[in-house]
Amino acid sequence: MDLQHFGLRHPPLGKEATDLWDDGALAQLAERFQWLLHSPGVGLLTGEAGVGKTAALRLLTAKLNPHRYQVIYHAETDFGRLDIYRCLALSLGLPPSYRRAQLWRDIKAQIHQLADGKQLLPLWILDEAQNLPPEFFRDFPAFLNFAFDSRDLITVWLVGHPALAQTLERAPYAALAGRIQARVQMRPVIERERFAQLIAHALKSAGCSHTLLADSGLEILRQASKGLPRHAGRILRTAMRLAVPRGLNHLPDDLLQLAIEELR
Repeated sequence: MDLQHFGLRHPPLGKEATDLWDDGALAQLAERFQWLLHSPGVGLLTGEAGVGKTAALRLLTAKLNPHRYQVIYHAETDFGRLDIYRCLALSLGLPPSYRRAQLWRDIKAQIHQLADGKQLLPLWILDEAQNLPPEFFRDFPAFLNFAFDSRDLITVWLVGHPALAQTLERAPYAALAGRIQARVQMRPVIERERFAQLIAHALKSAGCSHTLLADSGLEILRQASKGLPRHAGRILRTAMRLAVPRGLNHLPDDLLQLAIEELR
């Protein structure tokens, strides 16, 4: 109802958006993303919750040729290391063994088969990776050792909060840190001009043809969202819902404040 009222195709800054705003940060991620497809290895993508990490990767993976890359996305990472590998086995079409040694052998044999038999590269994205168990970080480098460590047959992106990068700097995880070939940190859009560009792009991409926010409203939105696109999108969607019964075709400052209070 609120989208129709404002003439929008989808919520601004919502999950349906496919034309993401970029002032260089996404281009940097895209460059490293492509590089790890051509030179398989481990990438680390960090940023605060709501900054757009998953949305960016969703956009990048949507463009991949399924005959060359098998995208495997897991966000359920708050489990034991055996469960993580069993999830990978299932995604690769394997019956997951309950013994880790056999599970590793089965998965690695399948990855070899994909590389040599089908010229297919698995791309494993582990979202919310800050929740992975310490045991996983310690033994993952051994799992990545193929053919006497002479071949790299899988690309892995570890995606998580900024604390993940700090965790991987600890001595017990030095072997994994040494395998990370690309590091990208996404930051909130906190500068006023950049934030205004982000919101203008989001509204235009959603189909908005008129001004919804005054400059003062933009500032309220920037401060309340702390420059995080997901939070800004939630506030905008809530404010639009509140505007409909009031017959408003814009979002005045007091309505934005009501939306912010409702979401607290």
